[in-house]
Amino acid sequence: MMAADTTHSQSSLIPRQQPLNFQLSNFLTFLINIMFDWIRQQIEEKTAPAEQDTRPEIPGEKYLIVGLGNPGREYRGNRHNIGFMAVDKLAAAYNIHSSRVEHKAIVGKGRIEGRSVIIAKPQTFMNLSGESVRPLLNYYKIPQANLLVIYDELDISFGDIRLRMKGGTGGHNGIRSIIQHLDPDFARMRLGIGRPPGKLPVRAWVLQDFLRDQQPVLDMVLDEAVAAVHTFLRDGIDLAMTRHNGPVMTGE
Repeated sequence: MMAADTTHSQSSLIPRQQPLNFQLSNFLTFLINIMFDWIRQQIEEKTAPAEQDTRPEIPGEKYLIVGLGNPGREYRGNRHNIGFMAVDKLAAAYNIHSSRVEHKAIVGKGRIEGRSVIIAKPQTFMNLSGESVRPLLNYYKIPQANLLVIYDELDISFGDIRLRMKGGTGGHNGIRSIIQHLDPDFARMRLGIGRPPGKLPVRAWVLQDFLRDQQPVLDMVLDEAVAAVHTFLRDGIDLAMTRHNGPVMTGE
């Protein structure tokens, strides 16, 4: 009698099983709904409008922002191409389309903080960057004081940013090429990649992609680089150095 009561009590808590075909149909409908929700979200993110600069244009204020790197898909994720990554991030942030090739560079034009801005990625390979930068300055009649060059730096730790008004080459072939065509008095933004571990050659190190676990810090560096360009355009190099030089992560 006790066993019969227990069996009855347990069976009353178990819902009636639906036919297998009905369960599969519900499950497939659930998966399809999730898939369409995900697709819609991706489309909305890709079509969301980028930040637009609605400030009135400041007459005569033109700037050239150059990111250094090597052209070609095989170099896209390399440490040596962090300058390209930074100007790509800047272009995306301000809806600047970089599709034209001018003076051996991929060029985009737009406005940031009311300033007319030319964004350029020289396609000469790193060692000949000056062959593109000097003609761009001349063609657009941009004073050297309004040039900012963004590039990788071995002697700065990964995750650090350093801006300065002028200096030497620091062993960087892209900067050496630019100095050969200009003088050293131009603003630079150096994005740290650190020195290679052990006995790994420098060339192998800079031509390696960033590691997967470095991506979060890399994203922070690129965001900070965009913010530093914004400050440079609005307030000048001195204030940009004060606000943005140092590690992007607090507590380091």
